[in-house]
Amino acid sequence: MKKATGWLCHRISAKLFYRVTTKRSLSTNPILQSQFSSNMTDMENMKKTAANAIDAASKDLHELSMDIWNNPELNFEEHHAHKVLTNFLDKTGFQVQRHYKLDTAFRATYDTGNTDGFNVCLISEYDALPDIGHACGHNLIAEVGVGAGLGAKAALEAGGHKVGKLIVLGTPAEEGGGGKINLIEAGAFKDIDVAMMAHPTDRQNNIPTPKQMAMIQMDITYTGKASHAAYAPWEGINALDAAVMFYQNMSVMRQQLKPTWRTHGIISNGGAKPNIISEKSELVYYLRTPSNAELPALQEKAIQCAKGAAQATGCNVEYSFSQHYANVIHNATLIDYYRKNAESLGMKLFTPEQCDKASAGSTDMGNVTHVVPGFHPKFGIGSEATTHSRGFTVTTGTPEAQIPTLTQAKVLAMTALDVFFQDGAMDKIQADFKKDIEKEEMMKVKL
Repeated sequence: MKKATGWLCHRISAKLFYRVTTKRSLSTNPILQSQFSSNMTDMENMKKTAANAIDAASKDLHELSMDIWNNPELNFEEHHAHKVLTNFLDKTGFQVQRHYKLDTAFRATYDTGNTDGFNVCLISEYDALPDIGHACGHNLIAEVGVGAGLGAKAALEAGGHKVGKLIVLGTPAEEGGGGKINLIEAGAFKDIDVAMMAHPTDRQNNIPTPKQMAMIQMDITYTGKASHAAYAPWEGINALDAAVMFYQNMSVMRQQLKPTWRTHGIISNGGAKPNIISEKSELVYYLRTPSNAELPALQEKAIQCAKGAAQATGCNVEYSFSQHYANVIHNATLIDYYRKNAESLGMKLFTPEQCDKASAGSTDMGNVTHVVPGFHPKFGIGSEATTHSRGFTVTTGTPEAQIPTLTQAKVLAMTALDVFFQDGAMDKIQADFKKDIEKEEMMKVKL
């Protein structure tokens, strides 16, 4: 019997937290404060500059998005997307590091020349799903990240502001690969102060703080004994029966699970041929809970289901856990800036009460928000089909998806400018982050 040795929970390290909290905010940094005080009334004009730059690049951004849409690539195989995105950012004046930490990751930086400033990160994704292409809209996520970078860069250049670094980070393999987890482990976020991205969704559902759940993958393997299914079935031990029983155990168990918990999976290997008693079967399951703290309880229930099926059929069972996606922590100060900017552009947003009811799957961006302050809103692109469907794939490649996508790029660019320039912004962001991390730790203690 093999058990997992634990799951990857990426917490903020003491070293990283010290670095972030000891950085000087605009309100305490005399260089940044004197630079910005004379331009405080120009914030609205800076945001207009950012929005105008995005509008000016809209045709190029659409072509970039469609190039990725027309060439869907699976996780860690996004070589074409990596090439076109990095070429585009290089052409538009960013300092581009290709193959950054991972083969299909990149980092594009606009350095204003102030080492005492902040490093604000805009995240792009660009991997697709098997068989159904960009049914999660990562071509649009790439466009939003790059577009927001162009807009914020234009505003910073126009004012000659020296406020730190603006970074567009390309993160591969969100769909089941945990690319951002690998980037965290490789140190890609050590010098990042704030990270943000936005994700398309169906209809006109503009959700600032969707409830994106903690998730872990469970792999189960049953081993039995092969025999001829007609001549001597009694000589065999049926591993497929064990897989079916596990599937049924998990389904029956749902009645006793919390309404906010989720389990779903597939039998990935049921055997070789119908006339051979299956000697090996395999399943892959996703387990989800609203927080990291609740996952161990659900894992233990799944383990008992796996053991029960093995005991009932006489099979041996092995199981392991991997690909832990943490729940997303939406930073309150960042969300406040985001809401105000979105509403200034006419977006109709879900209320906080509506957001509390809007479950939205899981993402490795959750792991990022446990390491640095961040947020991950969702924006509607008018599709009647939901994500991870062929209908949504069609919508992500339509001209109609461009208006909300470009609007979202503007909102993120404006929010990045707020981080750089709003008085005391980083102090507030850090205070929220510290409180959120402490809350996560307290939940573990209570459970």
